[in-house]
Amino acid sequence: MAKQLRYGIVTPVVTMLPRAHAQWEESAGLAEVERIAVAAERMGYEFLTCSEHVAIPEPIAAERGARYWDPLAAFGYLAGRTTTIKFATYVLVLGYHHPLEIVKRYGTLDVVSDGRLILGVGVGSLEEEFTVLGATFDGRGDIADDALRALRAAWGVSMPTYHGTHYRFEAMVIDPIAPRTDLPLWVGGRTARSLQRAQELGTGWAPFGLSTTEIRRLLGATACPDGFEVVLQPQHPFDPGGEPDRVTEQVERLRNAGATALALRFVHHSLDHYLEQLAAMAELNPG
Repeated sequence: MAKQLRYGIVTPVVTMLPRAHAQWEESAGLAEVERIAVAAERMGYEFLTCSEHVAIPEPIAAERGARYWDPLAAFGYLAGRTTTIKFATYVLVLGYHHPLEIVKRYGTLDVVSDGRLILGVGVGSLEEEFTVLGATFDGRGDIADDALRALRAAWGVSMPTYHGTHYRFEAMVIDPIAPRTDLPLWVGGRTARSLQRAQELGTGWAPFGLSTTEIRRLLGATACPDGFEVVLQPQHPFDPGGEPDRVTEQVERLRNAGATALALRFVHHSLDHYLEQLAAMAELNPG
């Protein structure tokens, strides 16, 4: 019997991509996000997402969007309004932060959320943003690999020691620390290298912008470790209220591609419609 897929949501409002958001989101804010989070938790969804960009160059905003809520602030608030749903950074750009900064700030979030953090990370691709933040763009893949090793060494450890190629630390106290050392660590990307990085240094792969054919090809070329997560985001939003049979087919296609969890977007035209779609997907439950 196939293992049940778990569902999370690509949280509306907190990120708005051109041609991928509904008009109502433009004027929505914290109250709407809280209603969505509370409803998703009640309906059994496993996680919410929030992505990271600090500053988008104006010419690129038309392609990538300009709105990106800070995940730490957003999740810190929602942690106090929920009890079980998890919070996935989808994704945090490794090159923008020292590993110990992530360990301290997101470890504290793990404390206040009672161990509900999923740290989704990526290498990053927006050179202008690296430049304005004073981060190193060239060689960012190797830097990200070293940062991942440093994170694994330091997460949940009060006095971590690490000596890597880019990061080194010892005899430094971190307090508070995360309440666990087994950090769920999803690696984003869309290349064979991102999958390899996830298998070697993470606990899951969360690709984006790939077809099911491409995902099957990449996963078929390698053996994933036991318990490895493959978190897929459908290329097009689901419409479980309007097209339940089609959604069931789409879910099965993603499962066959190797998904263990789905980060879902929905067709929606208002907050109420979004909540209706959440409920329709939960009731449909084709996973």
